[in-house]
Amino acid sequence: MPKRGYHHGNLKQALIDAALELIELRGPTGFTLSEAAKQAGVTPAAVYRHFEGREDLIAEGAMQGYEIFADLMEFAYKSGQPSALKAFEATGRAYLAFARKYPGHYIAMFESGISVNRTPELASVAHRANGVLEQAADDLSQHIPADKRPPASMFSAHIWALSHGVVELFARNSPGRASPFPPEELLESGIGIYLRGLGLVDPDG
Repeated sequence: MPKRGYHHGNLKQALIDAALELIELRGPTGFTLSEAAKQAGVTPAAVYRHFEGREDLIAEGAMQGYEIFADLMEFAYKSGQPSALKAFEATGRAYLAFARKYPGHYIAMFESGISVNRTPELASVAHRANGVLEQAADDLSQHIPADKRPPASMFSAHIWALSHGVVELFARNSPGRASPFPPEELLESGIGIYLRGLGLVDPDG
């Protein structure tokens, strides 16, 4: 692959972009800092001006991923308004769309072993992303009688887990595993079953 080159001032981003490409191709432990430097078209010594090690570089990619992810989730949530149901369903679709469009970021965020509490900045943006789904769940759960209403954090965690499972099993081209249905259909039907179970969707709908 040709060297990307860079201008003064964006070396750090060039290294992050290079790392994200390598993460997508080889996984979060499948490359060295020297390889990231080579991919970015700089000397290995240049990496250490910005990052102490590979985990720092991956964490920066994860933080940028959470920024994109939170923005997409917020856009999806707002696009479904004023319907709480449509807003909630849109956030589920946004999760799958993000994983497909930004695989390097997705892996850095969820599969690298990097804790969201590694830095206050990373924790803050991860909390913002999670907060959108939890807000959508809270809005929708207001339509459930109080004595049958699950906590919004549990509600959103269930849908996050369902979305993550569909992505991991069927939307990431896992070797030897073919999806019996399109991932979008699996996610839509799974969310629909869950919401019907809570009485939020007409059983015949």
